[in-house]
Amino acid sequence: MNNYHIISSDALDIVTIYNIFNDNKKLKLSEESITKIKACKTYLDNKLADDKKPMYGINTGFGSLYNVKVSDKDLTKLQENLVMSHACGTGDRVPESVVKVMLLLKIQSLSYGHSGVQLETVLRLIDFFNHDIFPFVFTQGSLGASGDLAPLAHLALPLLGKGRVVHEGSDYDASELLEKFNWKPINLQAKEGLALLNGTQFMSAYGVYLLLLSHKTSYLADIVASISLDAFDGRIDPFHDLVHDVRPHPGQRKVAKRFNELLDGSELIIREKEHVQDPYSFRCIPQVHGATKDTLDFVEKVILTEINSVTDNPNIFPEEDKIISGGNFHGQPLALALDYLKISMAEIGNISERRIFQLVSGLRGLPAFLIGEPGLNSGFMIPQYTAASIVSANKQLASPASVDSIVSSNGQEDHVSMGANAATQAYTLIRNVERIVAIELMNASQALEFRRPEKSSPLLESFLEHYRKVVPFIKQDEVLHHSIEASIQFLKDVDIEVEELFLNNYGVEKH
Repeated sequence: MNNYHIISSDALDIVTIYNIFNDNKKLKLSEESITKIKACKTYLDNKLADDKKPMYGINTGFGSLYNVKVSDKDLTKLQENLVMSHACGTGDRVPESVVKVMLLLKIQSLSYGHSGVQLETVLRLIDFFNHDIFPFVFTQGSLGASGDLAPLAHLALPLLGKGRVVHEGSDYDASELLEKFNWKPINLQAKEGLALLNGTQFMSAYGVYLLLLSHKTSYLADIVASISLDAFDGRIDPFHDLVHDVRPHPGQRKVAKRFNELLDGSELIIREKEHVQDPYSFRCIPQVHGATKDTLDFVEKVILTEINSVTDNPNIFPEEDKIISGGNFHGQPLALALDYLKISMAEIGNISERRIFQLVSGLRGLPAFLIGEPGLNSGFMIPQYTAASIVSANKQLASPASVDSIVSSNGQEDHVSMGANAATQAYTLIRNVERIVAIELMNASQALEFRRPEKSSPLLESFLEHYRKVVPFIKQDEVLHHSIEASIQFLKDVDIEVEELFLNNYGVEKH
């Protein structure tokens, strides 16, 4: 069972999820989860048999049609119609890596035994996960309240043998794939369509994926900024622990400590300086980068609560003999957290671009635009333009989606979170930050060469030695697009154990 993750009431955390994907683990339900799923389904079946009063979404219509009673003989058709009619997504395809997280989180939520689904339905979702079968899911269509209806409808369609999926790099009609594996379509029963569609697994999956990506990008931004500091002939004084002990934000203190470690042994950082202060983009790195790390800590707490919750509706409580229609599908906690994530990561890109600007400005003995024979050569003039363009785009993306709402379902669903929009905006924004930090690395490494023969720290010189195998020193003008793309890929390929990431970002083991 070493290559299995057992779905149970044990809480998922970010490190566990990372290890499931990094180790390509398969899923298996615990006996506890099987018992809970069966008990809830039995309770619901008995309730329907004994109690003929309307129960929302179980024997009624949906949304503003909540008062329309549906006959017992049509309950399966009701659930299948729900899935088909709500599969209205459009836009780009959701990355397969995010779809796989969606499958995991939907399975986890259904396993708690408050959703009334068949065991067979959960097992088929596990089959999809274990065989890397990824339904086509689209980025547009969810309002982030009543759950992620459209995206989750597309996730559920293949259970019925409808929609399309990806398997081993090839696209299939879901009916073809079911035949390939000798699986029959799931015959949805009362409440199941609603259980599959109500939920926040689209927003949550993006949140999990982006949290991991943000931790890595934030960590790499520290490394790259430390190279920039040395290349700019910056001062280490603003990173002294006394400064941060009197304003002890955890992230700020950690960044200051990290910079002292990264620059330990640097010949450049200890040499006598002609200037008494650095620009804010260097001097205030602990305060800015650190605030982002504290934000990631907050966002993580929200996401962990969400992914270990039941977010469909109505909720079924067999032991209490209650079926309660509530609002756990509303994505407001995630919407606010994802907006906060956007803002905090945009600032990593924002301050990075300012350091890029300073490095190419011909200051502190560096040549203008970091090139020999400036004038004949434009050098690194235009990469700064590129970074500035991306920063401006990120400012637009960082505008909070959660302050918006729009009325839907004939006024029944009159306040929505727009958390799904925040999620997809965050994906674009954080990918943009990767690009900005890569451009800073390109500039900082170029600038450092003009400080030779003096060297930076052994750690940073080792990092740059690997980088130089991918992006060499630029002696005269050439097509810098290739160097930018190679720099982006270099940072993507940097392998950091996730436990180390948490240790480095917080100074303590997480969870």
